[in-house]
Amino acid sequence: MTTANPTNPILWTDHASTSKRRNWLARSAAAIAITFILVALLAPLLAWHQPIVCKYQGQFYFPAISDTASRLPLVGSWFQKAKPFRFPSFDARTALEPDAFALWPPVPYGPMEMVADANRPASRRHWLGTDDRGRDVLARLIHGTCVSVRVGVYSMLLAGIVGIIIGGAAGFYGGAIDWMCSRLIEIMMCFPAFFLILVVMVWIGNGVTGIILVIGLTQWTSIARLVRAEFLSGRELDFVDAARSYGASGWYIALRHLLPAALAPTLVALTFGVADAILLEAGLSWLGLGVGADVATWGGMLRDAYDQIRTHPGLMTAPCTAIFVSVLCCHILGEQLRRSLDPRIGFSESRS
Repeated sequence: MTTANPTNPILWTDHASTSKRRNWLARSAAAIAITFILVALLAPLLAWHQPIVCKYQGQFYFPAISDTASRLPLVGSWFQKAKPFRFPSFDARTALEPDAFALWPPVPYGPMEMVADANRPASRRHWLGTDDRGRDVLARLIHGTCVSVRVGVYSMLLAGIVGIIIGGAAGFYGGAIDWMCSRLIEIMMCFPAFFLILVVMVWIGNGVTGIILVIGLTQWTSIARLVRAEFLSGRELDFVDAARSYGASGWYIALRHLLPAALAPTLVALTFGVADAILLEAGLSWLGLGVGADVATWGGMLRDAYDQIRTHPGLMTAPCTAIFVSVLCCHILGEQLRRSLDPRIGFSESRS
């Protein structure tokens, strides 16, 4: 194997160009991923059937902003839309006076709103056209991003918590606890994940929360194995023995010394897991076992477009592209994290 050194500038140039390409891909993937997250958080400001701000009966209202705030994690329940915009029967387009001030989102349509004739091509009013029911495709794509991001992030957070607890307990305590946790991991891995999720979804019904729970409680096994391996190797190191000699408790050693070393491979596994969760949610929605027909999802858009693939194949383009780009970005970010956080990879590449 040839070693890169200052006397061989050609190898240094090749290594630098390869690193530059990887960094460019990682930055591009990170920018696209951030864009997906912002679209998910700000969806009502981008596509909604009510204005961002308007003047109605002499008062200013902020219906789209209220809907955006109500979707924020943890604090969303603090915000409530003002009357009469909170009522489903209220139509802002007909209720507002023609000369009244109103600032509408760039796509002034809701994801389930039938606003035009079916299967219209792309135009200035409907940037990606309409589907077979006259619903704006771009509005559905934007709000489908909310579901995919929520399912991907929240389910992997749940899987990470479960995997760290079970894997950490198995690796730190060993013995009977390790045996029981390892058998539990093996039992979970024996069942095909997708079919197990199908069975559970048939039992608990549709819904975003149900999908998050099912995916999170079935995708933790790989994380648990990684954490267990890190704890098993870390508990025999000298600094752990030194902490024990100073009287540190087991909880302190596990959280202060062992867990930080296990977070790097766990973060990489979670990044790849987000891509798997997005694909699982799309597959469930394709089969009609996902969130539900009353919520716009990428998989639901694919299912509706598949019925017209011969007459209107263009309807498949938007959801397929969104799924492909999001999954690709997760894999690029995961690979870059693996290269950045694993010192063995960086050392081997610098020597090659």
